[in-house]
Amino acid sequence: MSITSARVKELLQHFQRQRILVVGDLMLDRYIYGAVSRISPEAPVPVIHVQHEKAMPGGASNVATNLRALGGQVALGGLLGRDAAGRELREVLIKNGISTEAILDQPEIRTIVKSRIIAERQQVCRVDWEEPLRLDPPTLDGFCKRIAVELKKSTGAILADYGKGVLQQRVVDGVLASARVGGFPVGLDPKNFSLQLAGLTLATPNRKEAFAAAGRPETTPAAEPLRDRALLEVGQLLLQQWQPRLLLVTLGAQGMLLFTADAPPHHVPTRAREVFDVSGAGDTVIATCVLALAAGATPVEAAEVANFAAGVVVGKLGTATCNPAELLDAVAGHE
Repeated sequence: MSITSARVKELLQHFQRQRILVVGDLMLDRYIYGAVSRISPEAPVPVIHVQHEKAMPGGASNVATNLRALGGQVALGGLLGRDAAGRELREVLIKNGISTEAILDQPEIRTIVKSRIIAERQQVCRVDWEEPLRLDPPTLDGFCKRIAVELKKSTGAILADYGKGVLQQRVVDGVLASARVGGFPVGLDPKNFSLQLAGLTLATPNRKEAFAAAGRPETTPAAEPLRDRALLEVGQLLLQQWQPRLLLVTLGAQGMLLFTADAPPHHVPTRAREVFDVSGAGDTVIATCVLALAAGATPVEAAEVANFAAGVVVGKLGTATCNPAELLDAVAGHE
């Protein structure tokens, strides 16, 4: 481990001066918590007695929330339906101090909602409400104009791709072009592997996504990532294919593997103390990594800080974030 508490404190002070624009697929995550005491007489399924519910930003909205929790200034761009879920999500974002000026409300769109039913700290099932997203030319024009306005005020950007249709090539091209002019980092959490990404700073696929993007069948992970020949080959292929400055492949319990064009791969072992829920951990990784790069961190420092933040959120139930105090505690615990 090369990162220290003193360096993290320094970066956290710089976090507050960064303004990151997140562009991507917006969702509302709804959690329904309850207890199980019997099996339904209608079917062999548990009966959940609901105790409480909560709604949280999901998808690209969760990336934005992670940035805000770490102290960064945040703007969010995407599309919402003109419906109750869309209004609820916008209210939550505004309450969290996230700018929503680049979000378009569309009457013909249904806001994506993912409802998770949780009993006894276990997720029983998930129910999704979503429809294919189709952007007509006038809507796409208006959306790109809003994004362009926000990019002029940004010190970094994140393309949060969940495969729902917002990150079309024209949107991606506009963000990357602005980043070249402004000299700020752009990160991508990829789902659409056909995008042209010239000028990308950082890509953060997980292991499965990395193999899929490289067109290779996924293999069984080796005990040591730096001896995982298939993974190492995939990393080099993606460096050539996407041409990012940094490629950070997340490996779950094995941590992360950082690839760059001018240095050997660097393994960052996991820092999680307990794992309750991995949902949203990828959002924490890209949010923390881009924020750190914008604040002046080296690639290895950014990866290590992101790894500690992810270790914090997987120790919480449900989509979660990491705050500065938790990040510092996590780093101090490993010094």
